[in-house]
Amino acid sequence: MASSSSFSSPTVTSKFIGFLLLLLSLQPDLSLGSDLHYKNQTSFRPKREIQKLRKVEEYLKRINKPSIKTIHSPDGDVIECVPSHLQPAFDHPQLRGQKPLDLPEMPSIAIANETTNEENFNQLWSQSGECCPIGSIPMRRTTKTDVLRARSVRRFGRRLKKPIRRDSSGGGHEHAVVFVNGEQYYGAKASINVWTPRVTDAYEFSLSQIWLISGSFGHDLNTIEAGWQVSPELYGDNYPRFFTYWTTDAYQATGCYNLLCSGFVQTNNKIAIGAAISPRSSYNGRQFDLGLMIWKVSLLFFHLFPHF
Repeated sequence: MASSSSFSSPTVTSKFIGFLLLLLSLQPDLSLGSDLHYKNQTSFRPKREIQKLRKVEEYLKRINKPSIKTIHSPDGDVIECVPSHLQPAFDHPQLRGQKPLDLPEMPSIAIANETTNEENFNQLWSQSGECCPIGSIPMRRTTKTDVLRARSVRRFGRRLKKPIRRDSSGGGHEHAVVFVNGEQYYGAKASINVWTPRVTDAYEFSLSQIWLISGSFGHDLNTIEAGWQVSPELYGDNYPRFFTYWTTDAYQATGCYNLLCSGFVQTNNKIAIGAAISPRSSYNGRQFDLGLMIWKVSLLFFHLFPHF
């Protein structure tokens, strides 16, 4: 698990954001919708392209849930306030029809981090003071353009293993890691300095994260990940954004970013996973940290607690 920051930073604490259900090793298959009509386009698009667009439209119908409030962010994002029980996690067959569980008691270290400055917390979409009503969660609306940047529904929102690009100026995956090994851990905490690194290639990314790992780096790798990332491919811009990720099989068939599949259950109504973080650190200027804590509360559940 990696962390960074040696600066004194203004810290604002949020409440619980959600928890990860680790039994979700099977995800519902992406299906091809049959109720979409492209009659006017048939003579202009190859059959394969039409099928691709149908899959995209079907995915958008499934991932963009009915909302009770819509908020327009200055960066162009549309944030939908979705009833908590309608979020994508509850599309999974084992959770369908259920509602989020009551939150467990916070660890004492999290309670100690609570401050009276919560109103100063900012993502771009909430700078005007907007938030979602209690009982709902903010979800970044996924667009057709978002999915098409990934070139397929299967690739969208997933960290698939990719070959190293020969024309990459960086020559591959460059990284620095601070880690600790041991027999058993029940949680971890990190404070990560938030910057806006320059990412010039649309298919490259930069991130800083806390990374909990179980198993080997073979097919049994389990991870819970959270932090900030700049990813033009995923988001279409160069803003640093708060993200989560999980996998139970080394990024093969399970897992996804944020709330783009069943797996992560969000409970916080003020933080949008996948939304841009503001403000950010500047050279010789003010420094801003993203604090993260992940801890185990039962055999199946881990909770993520972010604070800024």
